[in-house]
Amino acid sequence: MEMFHLRYFVAVAENLSFSKAARQLHMATSPLSQRVRDLERELGTALFERDSHHVGLTDAGAALLPIAKDVLGRFDDIPWRLREAIRPPRRTVYIGIAPGLHSRLREKLKELEELAASECDVKRWPGSSGDLLNAVQRGDLTMALVHLPVHAEGIEVQEVMREPLGAVLPAAEFSARTSVALSELVDHTYVSPAPSMLPTYFDQLLVRLRAAGIHKKITLNTGDYGSTSEMVANGDAFSISMLDPASGMGKYRDENVVVLPFEDFHPQLTTGLIWRSDRAEQQPELQEFLDAAQRLLQLPEL
Repeated sequence: MEMFHLRYFVAVAENLSFSKAARQLHMATSPLSQRVRDLERELGTALFERDSHHVGLTDAGAALLPIAKDVLGRFDDIPWRLREAIRPPRRTVYIGIAPGLHSRLREKLKELEELAASECDVKRWPGSSGDLLNAVQRGDLTMALVHLPVHAEGIEVQEVMREPLGAVLPAAEFSARTSVALSELVDHTYVSPAPSMLPTYFDQLLVRLRAAGIHKKITLNTGDYGSTSEMVANGDAFSISMLDPASGMGKYRDENVVVLPFEDFHPQLTTGLIWRSDRAEQQPELQEFLDAAQRLLQLPEL
C-alpha cells in the first residue's frame, strides 16, 4: 500500500464520484478506479458500492475514511513539523495573498509586518485561493487571505472584507452610463480569466448570468487580468470585477473600459483570513501573531 492509494481513496470517498475525484486529482477516471481496486484487493474488502448511477461507501470504506485522513494529515505535516523542529531562533511567518487584494488590506498587512518585526519576519506568498488553501492545510503557509467561500476540515475562517462587484464594460458603449442591467448584456460575451485564478464565488455568478440569458462566454488561458480588460475594450463583451477603484484590480483598467454597478443584482466578493486551528493551539507565539492579524485585518464592508 502506497500513500497515493489512501489519497485516491479519500478523494473518491469525499466526492462519492470517481469522475469528480479524478478532476480534483488532475488524472483520468480509469487509472483512479484501478488504483482504488488495487487498494481493495490489498485490504481484502470492498470500500465502495458502485453502479452506473451511484457510488457509496461500504461499512469498511466508512471505517477506513477517518483512518486514512488521519494518516494523510500526519504525512502532509512532515515538512512543516521538520521545519519547526530545526528552525532557527528567528521565525519566518508566511502569509498567502490571493489575486486582486484590496489596497486597504495591503496597508493593514504592512502594519502587521511592522508590528511583528521584533519577533519574526513576515513573508507574502501569492497564489489562487484554492492553491493557498492547500498550502495552509499542508502547513507551508501560516495563514492566508483568500476569497471565500472555502471549506476544509481543520481550517478556521474569519471574514475580513466584502467588496461590491460590478460589470467591466467597453467605454465606447457605456461611458455615459452610471449603472447597467443584466438584460442589456444578453448579446454580449462574458470574458473570464483562467479558472485557476477565479474565486469559487464566480461559479455562482456564472449561474446567475445564465439565468439572465447570458450564454456567450470566453475563457482566457491566462490569469493576466489586463488581458481581460483588453478583450472587453474591443466591444460586445464584458467581465465582472471589483467596483471600488481602490481595489487591487484598479491597476488593470484603462480609459477603454468602465466599471459600473449592476441595477438588478448586487454581487459581493468576500475576503477571509484562514489558518489551521491546530497549529495555533500548539504554538503560543503563533497564536499571538494570529490574534494581531485578526484584529488588524478586520475591515468594515465597503
